[in-house]
Amino acid sequence: MKEIMIDPSTMKLELDIMEIPSSCVVVICDGKVKLRELPPHGEYKIVTHQGKVKRMRREEGEEF
Repeated sequence: MKEIMIDPSTMKLELDIMEIPSSCVVVICDGKVKLRELPPHGEYKIVTHQGKVKRMRREEGEEF
């Protein structure tokens, strides 16, 4: 997980797409930004409560 800062003077978020993973999710909540790379397989859950992100969880299973 990588935490990204919002520029407080402009309140803008700038991302260089050449520096982030090709498959990722960017979550913004309460002025905080977090970037997580998505797994090659499995599920990624973002759990919210009352409109705020509470946790981000990667779930992987195995096939028979």
